[in-house]
Amino acid sequence: MARFIRVLVTLAAVAMFSNFSAAQTPPSASEAATNSPTVPPQNRGWGGFAGPADKPAPRRDANSQLAHQQLLEKAKKGGIDIYFEGDSITRRWGASDPMYKDNLANWNTNFFGWNAADFGWGADRVENILWRLENGELDGVNPKIIVLLAGINNVGAQPGNDAKVEDITRGLKAVVDICRTKAPDATIIITGIFPRNDNLAVIPTINKINDNLAKMADGKKIRYLNVNDKLADPDGKLFDGMMNSHDKLHPTVKGYQVWADGLKPIFTELLGPPAATDHAPAPTGDPSAHAAPAAGH
Repeated sequence: MARFIRVLVTLAAVAMFSNFSAAQTPPSASEAATNSPTVPPQNRGWGGFAGPADKPAPRRDANSQLAHQQLLEKAKKGGIDIYFEGDSITRRWGASDPMYKDNLANWNTNFFGWNAADFGWGADRVENILWRLENGELDGVNPKIIVLLAGINNVGAQPGNDAKVEDITRGLKAVVDICRTKAPDATIIITGIFPRNDNLAVIPTINKINDNLAKMADGKKIRYLNVNDKLADPDGKLFDGMMNSHDKLHPTVKGYQVWADGLKPIFTELLGPPAATDHAPAPTGDPSAHAAPAAGH
């Protein structure tokens, strides 16, 4: 009798699993690639899934797709001499969302007259940024300067091994390469990844990636800017007031001013002093602003 019961339980479990599997939506080709078990666990993103950082990957959520269309329209408006690219750290500086109004005021104070436009998008990994650049967001813009800050979402909150460092480095090099292809006359300023203090154990990983980024610079068309010694002590512990006190990741106005102070001498060298007028398109905001707030933006 006991054996008979065990057989019935096993058959029921198999049937339940088969019905569950049949109810799932098959992954798309790109999802199947990024969900590959060959991707090392330390290189996987939220939910455990991510592809190589140097392989373009679109964001699948509807809000990110709307944001991409929004940024495509922004790019078409022209008048952009300085093009900022990155994730939420970049986005929150020059966004129109009311919650970031103090950041935008700081952006305008520092950059008005230089025709600067913000093309960052929240929660993007390097491969997502690479996809956006390959799919029109830099086409025809022809900026004189591109400012890049990306990679912290690939780093995550856990330290990584050499494979993770190399993967993120390759991804950022791919971003630099596509920028050079799409905007060959632009000077690219690669900004070193900022410290994050939600887990200080990731600081050595960030430092190793930044060391690799420094090696990409030629001091002419590719510059490297690292302001981390103004944001944190030598161990990577942030100075008071530099980052959001809740997430210890996103800059406050004080932190953004540190970044601006590093950028402005380069802007002045390459473009001269800011003009009295500005021709960059108006800042954009989160498309979901009239719906439920989306995390990571």
